[in-house]
This record gives sequence, structure tokens and C-alpha cells, in this order.
Amino acid sequence: MHIHASKPMFRFRDRAHAGQLLAQRLRHYADREGILVLALPRGGVAVGYEVARALRAPLDMLIVRKLGVPGHEELAMGAIAWGGVQVLDEALINTLGLSEAEVARVIAQEQAELSRREQVFRAGRPFPALAGRIVILVDDGIATGATMEAAARAVRAHAPAHLCIAAPVVAPQALASLHALADEVVAVLMPMVLRGIGAWYEDFSQLSDEEVLAYLQARS
Repeated sequence: MHIHASKPMFRFRDRAHAGQLLAQRLRHYADREGILVLALPRGGVAVGYEVARALRAPLDMLIVRKLGVPGHEELAMGAIAWGGVQVLDEALINTLGLSEAEVARVIAQEQAELSRREQVFRAGRPFPALAGRIVILVDDGIATGATMEAAARAVRAHAPAHLCIAAPVVAPQALASLHALADEVVAVLMPMVLRGIGAWYEDFSQLSDEEVLAYLQARS
């Protein structure tokens, strides 16, 4: 696995700016046969659109849901992804003393939201074939790595020829889990202290469902 990153020197203006800078580090994938940019909604789709446009590649999405700790939802205890993939931070769950019922309740809630988003964003379109393809998994940032790990496991289950994980900002602590799943990890920034993904964007406003659909339709 190769890792490409530069020292944090600035903040991205917005996701479009971040995607353009990320695309520059992915130039070696431009015009490759069988390439697919697979973005994580919502924010990753805006980044992925810029990457797909620069590489002249199709854009699709892989829906992943973070499993938040009850009462502290911003803290991830795992993630679920399309295809029944589930990643749990057993150490954190045990440390917090969460019961199986509490974890199962969160999983059920997020599975319902994952299914809803599949219906809204995919609207009956089949999931793209991944076998033998070059897949670039894109998000707007990677903090714990749980969400991207679930996404990568879902992709690996479909036997791609090559898997690249790419994000504008990546926490170094997340690299261990990504290292085992990807052939390459590409980042623009890799700050030792993350302070949250939004801290590295001047504009980190949420995308609407309509904006996500527009991005996907433009590069489908």
C-alpha cells in the first residue's frame, strides 16, 4: 500500500475545492479502463464528483451509516454498509458497558435510514458491478476510519481488481484499518490532531438529498 499526503497548511474552501485538490493526487488513475469513483453520501458525493470529473470516470455511491454511541451520537462505535456489512468497535463498546440490546437498537435505526437513503438516492438503479474494476472510494474526510472500513469491506466483497481509498483529510490513527483493506490510500492533509472533519473546511454545510442526486446524475 502506498500513502500520499502533505502537511496540513490550510483549510479547504468547501468540498468542491477539496475534491479538486484530491483529484490532482489521483491523476495516475485518469482514463483508466474499468475505473469507478464510489462516493459516500452525503458529503463524499460532492468531493467524489470533482474527482470523477477530473479523472473522466463515472460516479456512483455506496451508502454507509455510522453507529453512534447512545447519548453521544457523534462518537462512532462502528458502522454498517450496503450488502449487510457491519463493523463494530468491540473495545469501545465494552469500555462503555453497552449492552447487546443497546447496540442492536442503534443498528436497527441506522439500517432503516440506510434503506431509506438507498430508495431515495438509487431510485431503483442497480448497484454497479465492481468485479475486476478499479474502485476509488471517496469521502469528505476520515476520522476514526470505521465508516470507511465498512465501505471498503463492502467493496472488497465484490472482488475489485484494485481499491483506492481517498479523502481530502485523513486522521493518521485511521490508517491501520485502511491499510489492510486498500491497495492505496490518498489524502491531501493528514493532521496529527484532527479536531473533527469540519474543522478543515471553511464551508462544511450539509448537502440536501436533491444536491446529492444532482451530482450523481451529472456523472452517471
